[in-house]
Amino acid sequence: MPLPDTHGHVVVFHVAVACDRLDVFLSQQPGIGTRSHAQRLIRQGAVTLNNAPARPAQAVREGDVIEAFIAAEPQAPVPEDVLLSVLYEDDEVLVIDKPAGMVVHPAPGHTTHTLVNALLGRHPDIECGETMRPGIVHRLDKDTSGVMVVALTSEARDWLVAQFKSAAVHKTYLALVSGRIEADGVIEGPIGRHPVHRKRMAVVATGKPARTTYEIVEHLDAYTLVRAHPVTGRTHQIRVHFAFIGHPVAGDYVYGSRSPSRSLAQYLPRHFLHAAAISLRLPHASAEREFTSPLLPDLRLALDEARRQARAAPCPAQSDMI
Repeated sequence: MPLPDTHGHVVVFHVAVACDRLDVFLSQQPGIGTRSHAQRLIRQGAVTLNNAPARPAQAVREGDVIEAFIAAEPQAPVPEDVLLSVLYEDDEVLVIDKPAGMVVHPAPGHTTHTLVNALLGRHPDIECGETMRPGIVHRLDKDTSGVMVVALTSEARDWLVAQFKSAAVHKTYLALVSGRIEADGVIEGPIGRHPVHRKRMAVVATGKPARTTYEIVEHLDAYTLVRAHPVTGRTHQIRVHFAFIGHPVAGDYVYGSRSPSRSLAQYLPRHFLHAAAISLRLPHASAEREFTSPLLPDLRLALDEARRQARAAPCPAQSDMI
């Protein structure tokens, strides 16, 4: 079922005639309309069958009770005068340094003060892409800071989308992860919806292929600072992948622990993940160009504290060092 701040209504269906598939049954009901819409609702966790999570291929029987949450139609975003930190801008492309706490596009519970609202305030005539996401070709999580590229024309959007799809865009993130990772490596694991917690992602057999490479930057006793490169672009990919190998991103209370060892809680109000650089070819350019973002003060403070804690940690016994 939806988050508490999601606007909409619940529709209850009492099954009178059995059906082989839940998605087929729902597609025949008023307010649903199509099978693809039914499947999307089910995968979003907005449908229950007899008060239990449902699957599209699940059979429904006479007497079953189905509840479906139908979200209210979102209103088109409006321009807002929101200050953006601009790294580069021309007639076709805008590169910004997104702050932590800013949602990229309007969504239930976040209808204003998003990057899209700010973008419309700066470029009110932009029309490329979806109505709710004009100019957006990739995303950062709300609490992830750093470099983002936005298209200002339809041609630029097509150009950028093609580069992202062909893995021609190279992204670098700085992440502080829990525990000690001994060496550089690669994480490969398909990512899809968590089978139980539908608002979360997970490494699951039915997910889409996902690959993340990383290099060790610094060992800090209870943490490791890494430079991560998502080769694919799945939702929450870096956070999910490092949690999958047992090293969740510090401060990530969705995929990690709420009480990490040597807690940085008072220094780290968000997960330690920063989009530090992105390299790509701009429209009509022959050479690749890199844009960078320095670590923001809140993460710098947390990193300094992690270093202080590491210096204060007892040295390992001689036998442990052999």
